[in-house]
Amino acid sequence: MKYVVVSGGVVSGLGKGISISSLGVLLKASGLRVSSLKIDPYLNVDAGTMSPFEHGEVFVLDDGGEADLDLGNYERFLNVRLSREHNITTGKVYQQVISAERRGDYLGKTVQLIPHITDAIQDWIERVAHVPVDGSGMPPDVCMIEVGGTVGDIESLVFLEALRQFQFRVGRDNIIFFHVSLVPVLGVVGEQKTKPTQHTVKELRSHGINPDVLICRSEHAVSDSTRAKLAQFCHVPPQNVLTVYDVSNIYHVPLIMHEQGAIDIMAAKFKLPISSAGADLDAWNALAHRVDIMTDVVKIALVGKYTGLSDSYLSVIKALRHAGVHINRKVQIDWIEASQLESPARDVDSQAWEEAWETLKGADGILVPGGFGDRGVEGKILAVNYARTHKVPFLGVCLGMQCAVIEYARNVLGWEGAHSTEFEKDAPHKVVIFMPEINPVTLGGTMRLGARATQLHEREDGKTSLVSLVYPGHTRVLERHRHRYEVNPELVDKISAAGLFFSGTDDSGRRMEIVELDRDEHPFFFATQYHPEFLSGPLNPSPPFAGLICAAAGVLDE
Repeated sequence: MKYVVVSGGVVSGLGKGISISSLGVLLKASGLRVSSLKIDPYLNVDAGTMSPFEHGEVFVLDDGGEADLDLGNYERFLNVRLSREHNITTGKVYQQVISAERRGDYLGKTVQLIPHITDAIQDWIERVAHVPVDGSGMPPDVCMIEVGGTVGDIESLVFLEALRQFQFRVGRDNIIFFHVSLVPVLGVVGEQKTKPTQHTVKELRSHGINPDVLICRSEHAVSDSTRAKLAQFCHVPPQNVLTVYDVSNIYHVPLIMHEQGAIDIMAAKFKLPISSAGADLDAWNALAHRVDIMTDVVKIALVGKYTGLSDSYLSVIKALRHAGVHINRKVQIDWIEASQLESPARDVDSQAWEEAWETLKGADGILVPGGFGDRGVEGKILAVNYARTHKVPFLGVCLGMQCAVIEYARNVLGWEGAHSTEFEKDAPHKVVIFMPEINPVTLGGTMRLGARATQLHEREDGKTSLVSLVYPGHTRVLERHRHRYEVNPELVDKISAAGLFFSGTDDSGRRMEIVELDRDEHPFFFATQYHPEFLSGPLNPSPPFAGLICAAAGVLDE
């Protein structure tokens, strides 16, 4: 087993996740099996209870793990399926060690950061690294490890110490350290400054880790003189100073790393019979080029609750763009804060209210994603109503599907006050209810989570269902879920009789998974209880998102 470790310095948000994913792409293109794991030094056991404003999107895995959004990058770039074990947090490690201490596993010894916590981290990495993730059933050849946070943070010190020890456990020929740093340009002269990188490397070396390769983030490629200076002061060969500069799309990142010999560097370190010349990057080259030349635009209004931080909807954004690439369309996402569509918003800021509605009315398609809490829910329902009554292609996800059912119950069935018990416990028509098996007290890890089967159903009137166009040739699909509330099964027959067709259910037939409208009534009105964005990839777009973009572009039947 070989290990590729990527750390970061100077500032956060430099793109360690994209960097490590791109290195993985190069290793896969060289014929190796690749896995990946993320170290997050926060005390939370997982990301499940974090606000999207605090940490961005919570990415859901097949086994129900609620993880950092970087695991989504790994899955999308590497086409692998990871588990909750591939996200290590301080909370998980401490929980494991303290549980072992309570059981008496340490036989009366004093439990300390070193060796007990550091050993637990190393054992975790070594165990998970061998888990098959690509569907072949074969263990990976290489495990990519991203160290979250920034070198110098107090909270990540124990992980750096564990990795310092780990290099001797596995052997220095079996591990390579990449360090991502910032090379800023200051002033009108435009000189590239190396001092921030020198200091972060000094900090990393003070913890016993010498980086083998530097990945320099900058607006433009670093000059030869800058590369030579970094090599001299950071104790790395000049050819091991790579630069990842700003590019037109992220799919160029593996390609520019490839041009700078990243594969040859790793091959020399690991003594592997691979080379830059033998890497098959044809599909990746085509993808990067295709994204660059797209000109036709499709405008999608995203009506959400967390629009102040785009990372809150990272997988949704990626899924929309994957679908756009699929039909050569550039997707323009127009962000709408759901609460701005509501009547009270007009009294507070009439201009913002008018702009929100103008944006909605100008969209080629409307997407209402998931979320929690009652803020903005009425705005989402108004967006669904506009999409339905004006025949604008619509996709609802999780809460978006529940809003679609609530809107239909209110405005088609005439059920005044119809609502979800999440927002109105005493609603006269409880069309969305709390699932009976869910723990109402403990929040972390207690939702209906992970990959679950959805049975697809054809219409009884003989018409072609929308689901058969979205998932052609399928009668059953596996998609990832994250919810506590569901459509009230006691009201499904009445809602169906009024024209809202439930074309997907769970295996029991009682839990509704997909709703749609007859295509004679609407060109594309489709909503899912699950989160299809979590299984979207640049070369294999999510079917519901592909359906939305095709409908918005007017090519659904082509």
